[in-house]
Parts: sequence; structure tokens; C-alpha cells
Amino acid sequence: MGMNLTQKIIKDHLVEGEMTSGAEVGIRIDQTLTQDSTGTMAYLQFEAMEIDQVKTKKSVAYIDHNMLQQGFENADDHKYIGTVANKHGIYFSKPGNGVCHQVHLERFGVPGETLLGSDSHTPTGGGIGMIAIGAGGLDVAVAMGGGTYYINMPKVVNVKLTGNLNKFVAAKDIILEVLRILTVKGGVGKVIEYTGDGVKSLTVPERATITNMGAELGATTSIFPSDEITKEFLNAQGRADVWRELQPDVDCTYDSTIEISLDNLKPMVAIPHSPDNIKSVTDVAGMKVDQVVIGSCTNGSFLDFMRVAKILKGKTVHENVSLVVAPGSKQVLTMLSSNGALADIVASGARILEAGCGPCIGMGQAPASNAVSLRTNNRNFKGRCGTASAGVYLVSPETAAVSAIEGVLTDPTLYNVDITVNMPEEFDVNDNLIVPPSKNPSEVEVVKGPNIKPFPINKVLTDIVTGTALIKVEDNITTDHIMPSDAKLLPFRSNIPHLSNFCLAPCDPDFPARAKTRNGGFIIGGENYGQGSSREHAALVPLYLGIKAVLAKSFARIHKANLINSGIMPLTFIDKDDYDKIDEDDELVIDNAKGQVENGTVIVENKTKNQFYSMDIGLTGKETQMILLGGKINVIKLMNKYN
Repeated sequence: MGMNLTQKIIKDHLVEGEMTSGAEVGIRIDQTLTQDSTGTMAYLQFEAMEIDQVKTKKSVAYIDHNMLQQGFENADDHKYIGTVANKHGIYFSKPGNGVCHQVHLERFGVPGETLLGSDSHTPTGGGIGMIAIGAGGLDVAVAMGGGTYYINMPKVVNVKLTGNLNKFVAAKDIILEVLRILTVKGGVGKVIEYTGDGVKSLTVPERATITNMGAELGATTSIFPSDEITKEFLNAQGRADVWRELQPDVDCTYDSTIEISLDNLKPMVAIPHSPDNIKSVTDVAGMKVDQVVIGSCTNGSFLDFMRVAKILKGKTVHENVSLVVAPGSKQVLTMLSSNGALADIVASGARILEAGCGPCIGMGQAPASNAVSLRTNNRNFKGRCGTASAGVYLVSPETAAVSAIEGVLTDPTLYNVDITVNMPEEFDVNDNLIVPPSKNPSEVEVVKGPNIKPFPINKVLTDIVTGTALIKVEDNITTDHIMPSDAKLLPFRSNIPHLSNFCLAPCDPDFPARAKTRNGGFIIGGENYGQGSSREHAALVPLYLGIKAVLAKSFARIHKANLINSGIMPLTFIDKDDYDKIDEDDELVIDNAKGQVENGTVIVENKTKNQFYSMDIGLTGKETQMILLGGKINVIKLMNKYN
């Protein structure tokens, strides 16, 4: 029996375990990436391991999130990341060089290699045939130190693409269709592997759009084959030497298959406030639009912006619309400047932002109260844009550009414009904003500003765990709810004590004060608790507040891993009806906590109501050790002590 592409790459990197679906496997990581929002904490953790130089083939630190320097905090973080990277063998992508996923695809990604990134959209690398996985910063720090990365062997879903996209139907519409079919939790524990004759019609940037937004499925990652299209892209980037062909075996099998006819797809839109709330553009066409944002790691490529430029050329943005554009990398911005396309975009009335994450993470360009904002990014969670009352609609660049002109959401297939764009035979390669690591690391001084505070470390699990139910939240709570990320808070991502004042505030503004007054306790969550960003701050801040366990109907993959890394018990209701029986302020107790964790089932007693709830903790052997010892850092310290 042959192997699919996912199985082939995992087998090539297998360090521990057997490739049986659901079983724990350990894989070797070839490359890592961090960004500045998560990177400071990751490098503090890496330093705590006392490892001189990274052990990976390539590790890159990007500055792309905290770009607004209204105070010293962001600049200090940039200085710290730059110096720690220089000292420990890490390449440093300076502010303005671009969004990590776009730049990594262009300049560093290698087909067939593994990439672990402290950003949930790391699966973008699957667009060139990588197993690229988003993870918490601590997991990335361990990988940089040469440590094995552990996951449960995923199921592999085959999305078979047939036919060709019609004019004005985009790669974004493909992933929106997949989201419509699978939903935001339909990819949990799975890799989405794309096959079929339709794959050959998609360029690497289009494939990367699809793998990027596969993160919204909750999937471990998504992947395309590495073929002649991949070779042409890498050759145009001056990196033909890293290409190799990677295809699934003709007799391989998949756990399930979805077939999508590209010929039948139409422009689509994800309406507020979830990426899987999918409609056809024609279903909501005519809706007044206040803001349009084009860019982000999902749709910031040269190809995307050339099509946008063709639509906007000779046109004027509607008087009631604010159009802002943010190319994904300096390379894209430079090429648009050189060929005149940027002039067409600017002449239409668009505002140009630097190459960074910006509006996607609420770092600037917050829309007006109750505004409708069309965006080409990947998430439309409530309040993520910086304005709680605004509605964010996710669309393709083509739909966004046409709607910016018309002032209302418009089906782009009605436009009669030639948007044919050929991929360049040669990209403009200028890596002058990428700083290689020092050849004399002992001479490099790591600089830490006053905003950089130590990260919290848990204690060994006690036999009896007690506390109150501090808060009860609904389904699909995101990491944006747990630890908000906006222009006001992003500068403090290296300051856990300050961030603790805002934990779960979108759900209950009184939660932080209540948690501090009661010396911690428990969080009660619904389905898919912790979906969204990989930010481990959503675990570190609750740890700082004394959270001992989260009781939920189900967890998002990365957040569950981050809770375990922090030594916080992720407990899943065996009987989901028990969720309804718990109220805020109920006194909860776990007796014989150590023994129960080792057994895999934990009984939580509700002292207030004299009730008992059976909870599944669902840990591997290594994860059990982390919970018992109070987190991954404590495990590493213990291992170092005896090695």
C-alpha cells in the first residue's frame, strides 16, 4: 500500500512512535519561525534552556506584528529579538521586510521539510509541500534546541480539486468552500491534503492562500504536492536548488475525501463573526461597505496585488469607502513600485500600509462604530479588528477591489476587466532586511528593555486541587477572547503581569479582578475552546492568574497543547450535559489529582451542588508528566538536571 504525501514526510522525520492514526509520534523539525508578538516569550524560554546555538537547519525571527511604535515597548522587543537571534544562530527579518509567512514562502521554505512556527498560520508553508505546523512558543523554543516535536498522528483528508477556476473566482473562494463543508472544528486532528487535476491550475501563491487559511479549520496543517509549478516559483526566487518533486503514491489511501469542482465555484464571503459562516457573494450583494482592507498573510502576494491593480486602474474608490492595502512583503511592494501597479492602486484613492500584519490583528485601521469592513485576511472574530461593534467580512482580493469601487458588496464576475496575470519568471530578490546570525556570538550582548518581564512557571501538581468556577463561557471562545490582541495590548506581549488585567475581559470585564481576589480557580468552556491564534499568552496569563484547570466540551489543538505546556489541566466533559450544571462561583474540588491524571479520567466534585462530573484529560505519557510536574519548562529542567 502506497503512502500519501503527509505520511511520506512524517515518515522521513519520524523520531519516535508508530504512524498509527491517533497515536503519539515525535518528529524532527528542520525549520522554525517566530514573529514578534509571540517571539519575545519564545526566546526568553529558549534562553532559559541554556543552549548556545539553535540545532535546526534554519530558524528565522520575524518582526511583522507590533509595528506601531507609539512608545518604547515595541522597539525594545524588536531590539531584544534582534540581539538574541544574532547571538544564538537565528536569522532576523527586520521590520518592513514583510509578514513571516509570505517571506518564509518566498525566501526560506523547502519542499519536504518540516517547519514549526509560533504563529497559527505557519501552515502557509504547505503551499510548497512542507509539513508546516503552528505551535506555542515553548514548543518552538524546544525545537530550536533540537528537541522532538510531538503530535498525535493525524488523519489525512483528501480534498480533490477538479477543473479550473472561472474568471474572478479566486483561491480564497476555494478555502471558503472547504470551511463551509468542514467548519472551524472540522479539521481538528487532521491534515488537509490537496490532490486532483485542479491543483495544476493553481500557482504557489494561490496554494499558499488555501493552506494559510486552513488554520481556520482547526487542522494540524494543509499541504499541496511539490511539482513543476513549485519548481517554477522557487526558480523565480533564485532557489531552484531546494526544489524536489513530492507526490502521493498512486495507490495511497486517505481517511476521507472531499471533491470540489473549481468550475462550479462562485465568489464567496465569510460573514461575521466566524470564518465558516459562509455565503455566496450574490446572497449578500448590495450591502453598504465602509472599509476595505487588502493584504495579510492570506492574500498579500504579488499575484493578488497585480489583479487588484488591474481592477483599480483608471477607477476611483467610492467616496464612502476607506481602502487600505498592505503588501505581504518588501519584495511584493518593490515589484509593484517598479512596474507601475502601485501607482495605479494609489491613484484610485487607496492608502498604502507597510508590509506587515497591521489591520488583521487590530494593529491600526480599526473601522468606525458599526462599520462593515471587507477584508482579505483569514479571521473575522468579533472585536479582532479593534472595533467591537464592527462586522468583518472575509473575501477575495478581487471581490474586495470591485466592492471598494462600487461602495457596496459586489459580485466581481459582473465586471468586464482583464485580470490575467502571469507569474514572473524572476522575482526581485533583495534580502537586505534579513540579518544573518553573528559569526562571533560570544561578542553579542542580548538587550532586554524594562517592559520585558519573566514568564510565569507553574508548580508541581498538588494532591488536592480546589477553587471556584471563576467564569463560564460559550462555544467557540477564541484566543482573542482569552487574551485580547490589539494596538493597545500588543506592545505588552512580553509583560504577563500587565496583560493579566485584560484576560477574558471581552467575556467578562470583572474576570481578572475576580481571579486575583480568589487566588485563581477554574474556567468553564464550551465547544472548541481556544480556537484561533497560537498565542501561548492565552495559557500563560491564566497561569499567572492561578487557573488550575479548564473544563470544556472540547478544545482547539494548539490551545490545549499550550495549556499542557503551562501545567494547566485541560479537562473535557465526558457527558457534555454536565456543562449546563455548573454555575459561576460554584466550589470545585479534585481529590487525588495526581492519581486521577495518571489514570486519564478526572472526577471533579461540585461542593456547592453536591455533584460529580467525569472529565477526560486525554493525555499522552509525556503530557501527563508535564501536568504532574507543572509544565514543560519544569520537565526540561528535570531532564537537564539528570543528563
